[in-house]
Order: sequence, then structure tokens, then C-alpha cells
Amino acid sequence: QVQLVESGGGLVQAGGSLRLSCAASGRTFASFAMGWFRQAPGKEREFVAAINWNGGTTSYADSVKGRYTISRDNAKNTMYLRMDSLKPEDTAVYFCAVSLRYDGPKYAPGTADEYTYWGQGTQVTVSS
Repeated sequence: QVQLVESGGGLVQAGGSLRLSCAASGRTFASFAMGWFRQAPGKEREFVAAINWNGGTTSYADSVKGRYTISRDNAKNTMYLRMDSLKPEDTAVYFCAVSLRYDGPKYAPGTADEYTYWGQGTQVTVSS
């Protein structure tokens, strides 16, 4: 059974940092793109960052560009999201996802419907 489990969320002051992890089990996702999304209360789920199968291509939402860093360790079947200079507006539940689609070696999709498996989410709260 495929499972994605996020961890590393919590409460942090504005300007602080957190690192989220997404551990995959049930199969290897080393050949597939992965991504992070977030959903704040009362808002739709939005794209945060994506990474292609080998980590050579990454993409970010404009709102997090320069502050967040996505990475992966295929040997551990795990993806990470380093979040620096956090702002109160970054408060949300953060979800990781895996895409089983393939659209070239640099494929790192930015829309939710391109992803197949999702984790349950981890809460990130940034206080002002």
C-alpha cells in the first residue's frame, strides 16, 4: 500500500525556519516527480514547489521563491522542504504528493491534478 507521510511541521515565529519531510513507502518513487502544496483555512490548495525525478529541476511558487528549498533523497525515498524566513501568511497545512505521470526528464508539475498520491498533511503555523 502506497503511503506518504509528512513530518516536521509545527509552530515557529516569523523569520524562523522549518524543514518538512515526506517519507514514501509501499513502492519507490525515485523515477517520479514530487511536489509540495499547502492549504490555508478558507482557501484552496495551492502549489508550493516541485522537483523532478533526480532533483535536477525544481520549480517554486512566486510567494516562496528565494525562501523555500525543495530537495529529495531517492535512496531514502524521501523528499524535503526547507522553509526559511517564514511569514504568518505561510501558515497552512502542507501536503506532499507524487506524480506518476511522465512528460520528459525535467517534468516537475505545478498543478494538483497532475499528482497521483497525496499525504495527509502537516500543520505549519507562523506567529507574528
